[in-house]
Amino acid sequence: MGSILYLHTVPGCGGDTLFASQYAAYDALSPRMKAYLEGLTATHSGDDIYRRNNALMGIAETGKVYPKASHPVVRTHPVTMRKALYVNGVFTTHIEGLPRDEASAILGFLCELSTREEFQVRFRWQPHSVAFWDNRCVQHLALLGLLPADALWPPRHDQRGSAVLTSPFDHPGPDGHILYYKALFTRSDRTRTGHPLDSAKTLG
Repeated sequence: MGSILYLHTVPGCGGDTLFASQYAAYDALSPRMKAYLEGLTATHSGDDIYRRNNALMGIAETGKVYPKASHPVVRTHPVTMRKALYVNGVFTTHIEGLPRDEASAILGFLCELSTREEFQVRFRWQPHSVAFWDNRCVQHLALLGLLPADALWPPRHDQRGSAVLTSPFDHPGPDGHILYYKALFTRSDRTRTGHPLDSAKTLG
């Protein structure tokens, strides 16, 4: 649902975070495309990206199972009631109920649209910076910045908390009542070192 990230120690260069508004991405769609997307769902899975990253880092995959879920392509925020795109180029594998070629073309267009520069802000971390964002309407990406691909990522110490909903809100409930889902709050305290790929967060 929402995430808070506090950085105590930051690298000397690189590591900025991009945030992209999915409200703005949805608002940029034509009325006909908005009507076309209404009611469509898509499959989200971390299987491919997690297995690829683990292979690069030499982490064994034995017995590991990664989450998979079906979510609306366009979701309604339960507080603002504004609509936002809810797909991304890493975790959204396909749009359901469409021919493969059509689904691939539509998903590719939406993923490109959702990360356009005009919908982004760039957050430059400093020691003791705090960022607070809403995962229901924002995508984020940590940049590697000026570091070469084979450089070691300087130590970065952070604390992150996230409020997690059990399911995206996408429509009013029976009799017009809005459905709210129970939120769980998780917290992690992390020190990161090693290859910069270890610290890269994909948009999502």
